[in-house]
Amino acid sequence: MAFLDRVKTVFSSGKMNISTRFALLRQAISGTMSKFYMARDLRSGEVVGLKILDREKTAAFEARFKGIKKPTEGAVAIQMQHPRIVKTYEHGITTHGEQYLVMEYLEGAGMNSLLVAGGDRILEGRRVRFIRQAAEALSAVHAAEFLHRDMCPRNLIVTDNGQNVKLIDFGLSVPATRAFMQPGNRTGAPNYMAPELVRRRATDKRLDVFAFGVSAYEICTYELPWIRGETGMAAMTHNKPPIDIRTRRPQINSKLAEAIHACIEPDLRKRCESIDKFLEMIRDVTHIDQ
Repeated sequence: MAFLDRVKTVFSSGKMNISTRFALLRQAISGTMSKFYMARDLRSGEVVGLKILDREKTAAFEARFKGIKKPTEGAVAIQMQHPRIVKTYEHGITTHGEQYLVMEYLEGAGMNSLLVAGGDRILEGRRVRFIRQAAEALSAVHAAEFLHRDMCPRNLIVTDNGQNVKLIDFGLSVPATRAFMQPGNRTGAPNYMAPELVRRRATDKRLDVFAFGVSAYEICTYELPWIRGETGMAAMTHNKPPIDIRTRRPQINSKLAEAIHACIEPDLRKRCESIDKFLEMIRDVTHIDQ
């Protein structure tokens, strides 16, 4: 996609007509607040990902931020320029009044699918790499002064024939400023929610660190760090501590185990202070097991 074409689309006051701009190649995948298509850009011939946001659901979510100007998903996503984050080329409004994003099309499976299927063939020997790459992606989000707020395996796509992961979906992302971190706005995937989010308390970047830690735990063990059958929200509501990862993977590298547990520490005062600190803790870790 030519750079000038992107710039014209982003800054044009006109609305985009999907039917004249794109050929939809693959049936939509429905998300919580959007539909995602594999599409061909008829201007460039390039195959891209096309995300169309549901007007009513998006409006309902954005209404939670009454009185403060929340950037759109596209406005957030297009700022994320990092090799571990899906590229967003442009964003705007369709002729039907829907928000849209045009992004790189990623060939690969969601990490959640691999975990459900017991994807040893892809995960074996690559878990530490995937965990580190996911942390690097989240570090870039935080460096841009945003909270992802939906860090979980579903939003990690395993690409390049199982060699790398990329972080996707900025639908719940907000600026990391006081106005957007006040108590009350509880959004995200329940299994990965930090206790302070579950209890509708003030938040900061450590809520993403917690969700990342739960994801890393699951990548290592195929299980969540709670009693089997309970969601993270239930566990956090009832003050149940995470189950020691060593009971589910006894041979796990001790530095990796310590770093993951630092991220999922329920007590915010004891939790790993940043995702960069986590990366520092696993700097010398090359294999998941001792």
